[in-house]
This record gives sequence, structure tokens and C-alpha cells, in this order.
Amino acid sequence: PSCASTASSTGPIEADVAKRSGLERAAAALAERTGHAFADRDRLARALTHPSARGETGADYERLEFLGDRVLGLVVADLLLRRHPDAAEGELALRFNALVNAETLAVISDEIGLAEFVRTGSEISVASARRLKNLRADTLEALIAAIYLDGGLEPARRFVERYWSQRADAGLPARQ
Repeated sequence: PSCASTASSTGPIEADVAKRSGLERAAAALAERTGHAFADRDRLARALTHPSARGETGADYERLEFLGDRVLGLVVADLLLRRHPDAAEGELALRFNALVNAETLAVISDEIGLAEFVRTGSEISVASARRLKNLRADTLEALIAAIYLDGGLEPARRFVERYWSQRADAGLPARQ
């Protein structure tokens, strides 16, 4: 299901079938958008599950988000060092912060169309999920961790470089 709670009018078998078909649709779409075909569908499901929808399993994206933040940081730092070999540490830090902040992650999440696959509890509607910058950023970090755990550093690196390389070469934002 996309950014919605599981329907309560269906039985447990129907709900499980609907959840699995939605997960397969998400896996296929995200394989195209990320360049990585997920072998572990359960990990992908966890990466797409907001804490408000964790249900009886207790599985949500928070732990993956923690790891994804670190994988993203490593890959972006390496990318910046390679792309800007003569840049001073201060410039690299500014570029890094601009590339890993919630605004940038939310924009990339929107480019991928990630919000349509996020499972949330009933208190978060599809429309509000699309507006919630931190939810979109957190889910993207969880997705990066899921790619890393499913395929290793190289698939995660390819994904990050696919969406962050042009941004890494962009001019620095004006300091305020």
C-alpha cells in the first residue's frame, strides 16, 4: 500500500496478499529508480515502513535510517574528495552539509517517487507524507541502508552517485 494504513475491512490473508503485491510493485519500481534489484524483500519492506505503521512485528525504518545516514556520509565525502581535489576542508564541509541535509534528501526522495511506497499509520495521510520533509529524508536514508545491506557498498555507491553527483559539482549556496 502506498502511504496508507492497511485496510481493516479485509481479512488477514487478503491483507497479506495485498501487502505482498504492493511490495512487489515497489520492488520493481525501485529497482528501476535505484539501479538495484532487492533480493531481501523483507528488508525493503522495513525500509519503507514508518514507525506509525510498524504493527505487531515492530519492524520499521528507524535502525536502517541510522545506518543509511552513515553510508550516505561516507559515499558523499568520498565523492567530494574525488570531484574537488583542490578544495579546502571548509569548502568540502559546506558542500557535504548541503548534500546530506534533509532538504536535499527530501528533493531526491521526490525525484525517485519514494513517498508512494512508504507505509504509514492512519494518522499520516498520503498528502501529509509528501509534505513531511523529514519523513521523506528518513525513508531515503533507510533505502540507502537497505541497498547497502542487500548488495554491499558498491550498489549503494552507484545509487548515491547517480542522484548526488551533479549536485556535488553545483556551486555552493550563499552563506547566510
